[in-house]
Amino acid sequence: MMKKLNIALLLGGISSEREVSLKSGNQVYEALDKKKYNVLRYDPKEDLPKLFVDSPKIDAALVILHGRYGEDGTIQGLLELLDIPYQGSGVLGSSVAINKLAAKKLYEQADILIPAYMVFHKGEKIDGNICNSQIGFPIVVKPVEGGSSIGMTIVREKKYLNDAAAKAFEHDHSIILEKYVEGTELTGSVIGNDEPESLPLIEIIPDKAYPFFDYEAKYKPGATQEICPAPIGRAQSEKAQALAVNAHKALFCRGYSRTDMIMDSNGDIFVLETNTIPGMTPTSLFPQAAEAYGLSFGQLLDRLIELGIEEHKLRRNNQ
Repeated sequence: MMKKLNIALLLGGISSEREVSLKSGNQVYEALDKKKYNVLRYDPKEDLPKLFVDSPKIDAALVILHGRYGEDGTIQGLLELLDIPYQGSGVLGSSVAINKLAAKKLYEQADILIPAYMVFHKGEKIDGNICNSQIGFPIVVKPVEGGSSIGMTIVREKKYLNDAAAKAFEHDHSIILEKYVEGTELTGSVIGNDEPESLPLIEIIPDKAYPFFDYEAKYKPGATQEICPAPIGRAQSEKAQALAVNAHKALFCRGYSRTDMIMDSNGDIFVLETNTIPGMTPTSLFPQAAEAYGLSFGQLLDRLIELGIEEHKLRRNNQ
C-alpha cells in the first residue's frame, strides 16, 4: 500500500476574496481522498508560523487562495523557500496574470486579440471625451489587480465615468478602462505543464438581473446559466480553446488556468483575463469543464497535485 501524502491545504487568506477562498477550500477538503492524503488546513491569516514548523513533513500544497497574497506569486515564493511542491503557476506566472496591465502587454506580444484599453493611476485626471474618442462607450472600469469582478463597473454614459473610477480606485492605485465588447461570454480551461491541454469550453449566461458576470452573479446559486460544452460550433470552439492555451503560455502559466473571453457578433474572440487559481468548488467553472473532459472533482485534485510535484522536481533539477 502506498504511503499517504501529507497535503497542506491553504485557504482563507487576507484578500477581499477571503470568503470565496474559505468556501472553495472547505469543499476541496471534502473532495480530497482521505485514503491517499492526510490533509492539514492552514489559513495564512493566522497559520503561517505553523506552516513553517510543519514544512519538513509536507509532501505538497494545494493553494486555494484567491486575490492578493494567494494568487499573485507571494505565497508561491514562500512555498518555494520552504521547498514545498504546490499546484499551479509559479511566482512569475502568478504575478503577471493577476496584474491585468502586465497580462495585456504579454497578450499583445503574443498577437492575442484584446479589447482597446487605457490605464490611469490615482490622482490622474480622467477626461471622458478623450476616453470616448480612444475607446468609445460602453467602457469597463476595473482595478489593475484583483479578481471576482470586485470594484468593476460597466459605464454606458460619460457622466458616470468618474464615479466608476473612484470605485475601482478603492481597490488599487491603478485602474484599467477597457472597451466593452458585447457578445457571447466564454471561459476556456487548460491543464498541464509542458504540454497543456484545453478542456471543453463553457458559455456563461448571467441572469438578466445582472449587468454582467459580477461578484453576485458568480457566486449566488442559480444566478448564472453555465453551458458545457459551449454551443458555438466546432470551428469557433477550437479557436477559443487554442486561445486559452496561447494565453496560458503567454503568461508563463503552469499546471492549470482558466481564461475568460468574449466572442462578438462577427465571430472575433477577445481575451479578457486569465485566472491562475480559478474557483474550486465542485460547481465552479474549471471543475465543470474537467468533469465534461472525464475528470471527477476528486480526480482533478489528484491531477493538480501530481502536476505540482512534477513541476517541483523540474525546478529542483534546474537549480
